Amino acid sequence: MSDLIKHECGIALIRLRKPLSYYYEKYGTPLYGLNKLYLLMEKQHNRGQDGAGVGSVKLNTEPGYRYISRIRSNAGQPIKDIFEQIYARFEKLQAEDSSRLKDAAWLKRHVGFTGEILMGHLRYGTHGGNSVEQCHPFLRQNNWKTRNLMLAGNFNMTNVDELFEQLVELGQFPKEKSDTVTVLEKIGHFMDVENQRIFDEYKVRGYSNRELSEIIADKMDLARLLNRAARDFDGGYTMLGLLGHGDAFVLRDPHCIRPAYWYMNEEVVVAASERPPIQTAFNAPIEKVEEIPGGHALIIKHTGKVSIEKVLEPRQRSACSFERIYFSRGSDRDIYRERQQLGTQLVRQILPAIDHDLENTVFSFVPNTAEVAFYGMMKGLEDWLIDHKIKKIEQHKEDLNGDELQKILNWKPRVEKVTVKDVKMRTFITEDHARDELVSHVYDITYGSLRRNRDSLVIMDDSIVRGTTLKRSILSILDRLGPKKIIVVSSAPQIRYPDCYGIDMSKLGDFVAFRAAIRLLKARGMESLIDEVYRDCKKELEKPLGEEQTNHVKRIYKPFDVDEISEEIARIVRPEHIFSRVEVIYQHIEGLHAACPQNKGDWYFTGNYPTPGGTRVANKSFVYYMEGREERAY
Repeated sequence: MSDLIKHECGIALIRLRKPLSYYYEKYGTPLYGLNKLYLLMEKQHNRGQDGAGVGSVKLNTEPGYRYISRIRSNAGQPIKDIFEQIYARFEKLQAEDSSRLKDAAWLKRHVGFTGEILMGHLRYGTHGGNSVEQCHPFLRQNNWKTRNLMLAGNFNMTNVDELFEQLVELGQFPKEKSDTVTVLEKIGHFMDVENQRIFDEYKVRGYSNRELSEIIADKMDLARLLNRAARDFDGGYTMLGLLGHGDAFVLRDPHCIRPAYWYMNEEVVVAASERPPIQTAFNAPIEKVEEIPGGHALIIKHTGKVSIEKVLEPRQRSACSFERIYFSRGSDRDIYRERQQLGTQLVRQILPAIDHDLENTVFSFVPNTAEVAFYGMMKGLEDWLIDHKIKKIEQHKEDLNGDELQKILNWKPRVEKVTVKDVKMRTFITEDHARDELVSHVYDITYGSLRRNRDSLVIMDDSIVRGTTLKRSILSILDRLGPKKIIVVSSAPQIRYPDCYGIDMSKLGDFVAFRAAIRLLKARGMESLIDEVYRDCKKELEKPLGEEQTNHVKRIYKPFDVDEISEEIARIVRPEHIFSRVEVIYQHIEGLHAACPQNKGDWYFTGNYPTPGGTRVANKSFVYYMEGREERAY
């Protein structure tokens, strides 16, 4: 994705199923859980570099000893910073009294982050600031173990205002109106209610308060608690929670918008946002790493009992397709194949664009995340070329001599590493022109990789969101190679609508496809449609959330086919000073669904949102665009 888009956060959970002494005896270290958590987080570092956090809960601690640990960081390398701070405690202990490192009971009593339950979070700050206070996990504290809650997640809610008002009506006084705080307090409220329900039920039976603490821990019904808290959530989410007495949960939204995987063996229960980190960290076979179903929660009781329980009624699966195109690591077996397929399917559009002339066309990709789709494109071209060679030989088999046959057999697509992305450049300049001049040099080229004024260049990108980097940097740099034509190929379809479930794509006016549609409407004298859509969107927003809404923004695109908008996008992103012609080719929705059949969440391409809040965000975003309001619509 040549345009920088901040996106999904990542989660990691480890629940040790054996006493700490077991791991020292088997693996020679009391830090087995911490080491594995570090691996899980590093293998998901693609999911967040703005901040990170780690939390831990110890089981069966005595009164007077700390049983919850938490650390967060927004340093330049937050994972490294966090674990350096944690491991420093053990390095100090090694220097002072190394025998303590062999005493699991002493470590658990006196040293933080030696609990049986460990959680990690990687943060992409899609909106707002980036202070350490905004890093997960968030902590709700109480002197009763069963009323403590640590929460981290990969989520955005579209109905924060409504959830906030519900808390106020309950008598709470939330300290801020953010989805994280609101969700924490909503779950926390029903955690308190569950505590009180069990307390009242067993108090009348004559149990002492001390006995009641243990009874509440045993009887806490997390599925019931989460159902009452989450039934009003509108958004995409995977939430990870630890309770002070040792219960843990991972809750996934009913539409499976955000990803969640889990694995269990005799020693651990593990959950993470992606499958390969679990496979790598625990040498787990792929068939043993399972998805948490939509609307369900992985629940681990403090006793060690593990279950998958239905919390909310599952809805139509709308798993985020961007996870497959770009966000998740391409090392996942299925994602790797899907990205290849995305590239392969574009061949039928690419060949006419180059007049089927492979001899005078160079193929490359930018950025590195488009590499797998590029491989798929090349495979598709090679398959086409094999058929083409066969037909050529059959047509001229009577006239071919050895040299001519050899020439045909040697035909192959020309591949070059045309672009190189340098280290992220910092400009230190506020003046627009000077800053743009420096930013335009983020990418560099391989000089001599094309024949000037003779070759066309096909460049694969995984998506084109704003088109800003193409216009300000990439196309200008590629033009220096002297191609007669630059064809930019996106393995993703046109991004037309805002995301409200975690991706930093909330303003319609930012999207080059939307700007292209607006320009076409104005060029064809159809401005009245823009005004009509504005009025209808405002009227739609008068409906209460939850009532069925119509996405009127779809009407902005309806007069045009995909190719018309792609042509206008090419005109928008082409810098005036370059000599090369520019063409833009996008994946079709049908191709996306064929390549990623299990992840058909495509609202940013089609406007088909899985929740009512999503449709409301689309309408509100258009209203904000028309009114010139530079703010997100949720």
